Amino acid sequence: MTTATATTTFDLGGDLTVHRLGYGAMQLTGPGVWGQPVDREGALAVVRAAVEQGVDFIDTADSYGPQVSEQIIADAVHPYPEQLVIGTKAGLLRTGPGEWPVCGRPEYLTQQVELSLRNLRVDRIDLVQLHRIDPEVPLADQLGAFAALKEQGKVRHIGVSEVSVEELKAAREITEIASVQNLYNLTTRQSQDVLDYAEAEGIAFIPWFPIATGDLAKPDSPVAAIAQELDATPSQVALAWLLQKSPVLLPIPGTKSVDHLTENLAAAQLTLSADDMARLDALA
Repeated sequence: MTTATATTTFDLGGDLTVHRLGYGAMQLTGPGVWGQPVDREGALAVVRAAVEQGVDFIDTADSYGPQVSEQIIADAVHPYPEQLVIGTKAGLLRTGPGEWPVCGRPEYLTQQVELSLRNLRVDRIDLVQLHRIDPEVPLADQLGAFAALKEQGKVRHIGVSEVSVEELKAAREITEIASVQNLYNLTTRQSQDVLDYAEAEGIAFIPWFPIATGDLAKPDSPVAAIAQELDATPSQVALAWLLQKSPVLLPIPGTKSVDHLTENLAAAQLTLSADDMARLDALA
């Protein structure tokens, strides 16, 4: 069986060792990341398969559903294996399918983390990330809510999402930041400067949409030729490129299919040559 454990590891926050190819749980919900999935048993099966195949880092958020993704993870694999690390996020409201208003009020963030503790059935969240910075609320107040929860023992590590280098530096002046989660993949690299900074500082960089929601997995995608040469799929090449691009990258491909999950995890065994990397780098 293909496993995620062949890839290298990263010490998230300095003390949580995870294999760098994780699983993103946004697709466990219904259409528009809203409500229950059409096939709930299938969603449970994917989470169980991920853990069985060696995934030890799962990324989710209170807003996925809302609450649905966290609840499915708990229903699928709680009580959790000791090595499993779950990261979640707070900072968005859900007003309907596909709608994501930002809300960084400290009392709201505190409430949502408390709700995540309940939904995930844990006493402490391994990693909580500010889903988006709310421009209407001082950043110190937003991250301060998480820092207070960390002091109470309810949060282990804190991260931020969709930030610039300047915002990441500002966040680090407020509290210790273990991770940054920005859009980044083979053809979308506007956050390259953030990745460079994270790598220099030893901060985990969790690229969301690591295979561009399947665009890079299409047979006619830019990576199809290289994939054919390597007897791999385009999505595997895109994930392998991320794994080799930087040691702080923790890709979290998401899927509702056990077969696609297994295919994605096989990227851990794929080694790209220097020439392959150069050709892929040139696609940006």
